[in-house]
Amino acid sequence: MNIDENLLKTRKHLHFIGIGGSGMFPMVQILHGEGFYITGSDNNETETVKIERKMGIPVAMGQRAENIEGADLIVYTAAIMADNPELIAAKASGVPCLERSEMLGLLSRRYNRAVCVAGTHGKTTTSGMIAQVLLEGGFDPSAFIGGKVKALGGSGRAGKSDIFVVEACEFVDTFLKLSNDISVILNIDNDHLDYFGTIENSIKSFRKFAENNTGLLVVNGDDANTMKAVEGLDKEIITFGWSDRNDYYPENARSLGGAKSGYTLMYRGEPLAEIQLSIPGKHNVLNSLACAAVCIHLGMKPEEVAEHIDKFPGAGRRFEILGEVGGVTIADDYAHHPTELAATLRAAKEMDFNEVWAVFQPFTYSRTYLLMDDFVKALSVADHVVMSEIMGSREKNTYNVYTKDLAEKIPGSVWFNTFEEMADYTLANAKPGDLVITLGCGDVYKCAYMMAGIK
Repeated sequence: MNIDENLLKTRKHLHFIGIGGSGMFPMVQILHGEGFYITGSDNNETETVKIERKMGIPVAMGQRAENIEGADLIVYTAAIMADNPELIAAKASGVPCLERSEMLGLLSRRYNRAVCVAGTHGKTTTSGMIAQVLLEGGFDPSAFIGGKVKALGGSGRAGKSDIFVVEACEFVDTFLKLSNDISVILNIDNDHLDYFGTIENSIKSFRKFAENNTGLLVVNGDDANTMKAVEGLDKEIITFGWSDRNDYYPENARSLGGAKSGYTLMYRGEPLAEIQLSIPGKHNVLNSLACAAVCIHLGMKPEEVAEHIDKFPGAGRRFEILGEVGGVTIADDYAHHPTELAATLRAAKEMDFNEVWAVFQPFTYSRTYLLMDDFVKALSVADHVVMSEIMGSREKNTYNVYTKDLAEKIPGSVWFNTFEEMADYTLANAKPGDLVITLGCGDVYKCAYMMAGIK
């Protein structure tokens, strides 16, 4: 599809079908911040919809043809089915209609320095960290992040500089629609196999993403799949990782108690600054190295990076502490792939809790079936495992896979059909000093809210 690059210059009223989606919200924040009149519709009353209404955006519940009235540009999510009456009316109206990823691509081309953060794991944390550090440092970036970042006032913002920090998702090759000027590849792992089929196909997509990049590539030099994706490219490449073979690496990495950790930021054998992080886990040390590399490339001094990176508390649903109930700490995390689960649970185990409870909602039948043994290994890091039935999302259960299949392989684990049962069981059995962390990219956060007493 050829998209008119000047489309936004001639439009005033933008309508979003599925406006409450996590991929729509940051876009809405950016365009609302730029002064466009925004309307939208959704099928569910969510926290995001409540925030959008507080912004003064009319949001209709339910999707009907009349909702698009007056709009001169319509944006819809890929999750909207072809037989949706509002989408049918939109496409029949003659008004330009863009799928969400097409609109994001259009937005990215309006900036001279689009910083696109890709990778199977860590995109939200790293892009959020980069955006906050640049914002605190006075660079005034625009941002599109997949999770809420307190300093940004949500997951998107419209800045006045030519810098745009974008979380670049690989699913269905969405990131290939972006105009990437500075790109980060954090890692490449087995995921979205329902689309890619094999890890080799995933690597090919990341290579195309890297080939499309016009400026600096910041890549994980310790990740074999990432290095395979950029091998032989005639691009400016900076590496980060644990070993001193990389351009950026940590020295004297250490725990500072609680969620805090620290290290000396090194660049090609030279110490640049002492870094302190307020988010736990070795994986976040790597994320912070990528952040430092980008921010220094954009003109920030290493000591300024150190000053501002410590203020980053994590993005929403990324090891987010929600409260304490009877001495039990309740947290929530978006981890849904075995590698992410293992990293989050290892970080939890390194903290000062007695026992760690993993309250997990498997997401998609294909991922659960294809990575079953990896899920077993990752979840076994926790002391206790409580699970829900699989959230199928966009899939039908052609794999004939169920949570009981997973539970049978994890000694002592239990599973329930409802969040109420999961919450009741967990709170009845967790002891003071324990950590309960809900895990998954679906709606398992509702279970965490139940346990924490959040309405």
